Amino acid sequence: MLIELSLFVLLLFCWHKYQIEYSRIGKYIRNIPGPPVWPLLGCIPNFMLGKLFPTQETIWQSARDFDLKYYPTYKFWDTHRVCVIILHPDDIEKLLTSMRHIQKSFLYNTLHGWLGTGLLTSHGTKWQTRRKMLTPAFHFNILQQYFKNIVENGEKTMEQLLSKGEAIYDVDEVVSNFTLKVICETAMGVKFTEGNINEYRKAIHCVGSSTVYRSIYPWFGPESIFRMTQRGREYKQALNTLHSFTKKIIQERKEFHDNTNGYFLEEFASDGSKKSSTDDIYFGYRKKRLAMLDLLIAAQRDNQQIDDQGIQEEVDTFTFEGHDTSAVALMFAVLLIAEHEDVQNRIRGEVSEILNRTNGKLEMSDVQNLHYLEMCLKECLRLHPSVPYMSRYMSEDLQLTDYLIPKGTLVQVHTYSVHRLPEFWPDPEKFDPERFSPENSIKRHPFSYIPFSAGPRNCIGQKFVMIQLKVFMAYLIYNFYLKPVIETKEIKFITDIIHRPSQPTYVKLVPIKE
Repeated sequence: MLIELSLFVLLLFCWHKYQIEYSRIGKYIRNIPGPPVWPLLGCIPNFMLGKLFPTQETIWQSARDFDLKYYPTYKFWDTHRVCVIILHPDDIEKLLTSMRHIQKSFLYNTLHGWLGTGLLTSHGTKWQTRRKMLTPAFHFNILQQYFKNIVENGEKTMEQLLSKGEAIYDVDEVVSNFTLKVICETAMGVKFTEGNINEYRKAIHCVGSSTVYRSIYPWFGPESIFRMTQRGREYKQALNTLHSFTKKIIQERKEFHDNTNGYFLEEFASDGSKKSSTDDIYFGYRKKRLAMLDLLIAAQRDNQQIDDQGIQEEVDTFTFEGHDTSAVALMFAVLLIAEHEDVQNRIRGEVSEILNRTNGKLEMSDVQNLHYLEMCLKECLRLHPSVPYMSRYMSEDLQLTDYLIPKGTLVQVHTYSVHRLPEFWPDPEKFDPERFSPENSIKRHPFSYIPFSAGPRNCIGQKFVMIQLKVFMAYLIYNFYLKPVIETKEIKFITDIIHRPSQPTYVKLVPIKE
């Protein structure tokens, strides 16, 4: 038995040696620097930082250390796969602008149990079809329809906060309530039930954490082993919560259209002979008028390329992405602006000039004129991008500036580190909104700032997100003085699909007396 076991280990060792040195991938990337490779374990022990197993906290810190040490390009082996991390904007541009490299890596496969193969996780023809189908839902004209709801929810949130007077708040709780209501009531067209918010947020955090856990420990065996653990049971329960939540949204919206005899879908229908020469019609429906879920339902009823499962995938994807990334962006905006009183006062002056003139009511044109607030929000997204990394699978070779990345390799872009490159961001840890003044922005490499990704797979809802951020922060700073409770430099982070702190974050809000 001992002999057989020894032979098995020897075979594994030889196989691993072949993969990292003599396979086609190994030959091409052997000259790329990176952390030491251990037999069978690859580079994984370098993430442990003295712990028995790497955790979300140690992986975050180790990855950041590697980014600094091996800039601009390095490799990382796990047991048999290799990932190349690229950090220079020139190389990032080659990756993100290419239609040949749009397939997400295997790391996103762990999201399939939650999001299926919706817009975030799909590739190829399905992704192209869904992207084309959903793009009209975020056209400027439809955003104007969403705007009224965003403002109403902003005003309601301020009323709730003002009723409590001066107080310390969990920032994530406040902003998540706002963004979740907004995505449900705009893109989905369904009023949100207040009691479901905390349950939904907890489920998202559980699923996100479990997803990372499964990516970190792929050697723990098949999915069945994961499901037998306590974490696996919590994951399954959280999935049920999330899917029940979005199924209810879809059911309510379909019932609305049934009860109105499809009037709000048929009203916008047009036969093929009436299609506009300006490409204003897609799938037989006017782009400008249909919100996201309505567009999907209309497409399904017109026998287009989506079914119940497809609608579920996109509603799950956009309910998650549409609220969670916005909430994280708002959380860090609140914390950073609370720390910088001079910046806060300047924003308040800009906002007050508009709201004092309009009796406290924001219009779309007003939001577009909040130039300094926009600069501040961009700087917040530079320091704390909601999505800290992007990962792609190379379905064919990719030529970078110094290396050829072979087919079959994973490539990652660490947005958090890219946004801190001293070459493009002098004194990178300093909060300085003037970096985004027109004169400073025009000189900068466009791929040194990618909070919404870039190229074909950029964020479909980035304009929608910016409107939410500006409306919420404008009302918050108009009504409150923001006082820091915790400094952002003291916050530690975890590796997650969304950029999350490892502990709750708080801010003190002091109502401004008239």
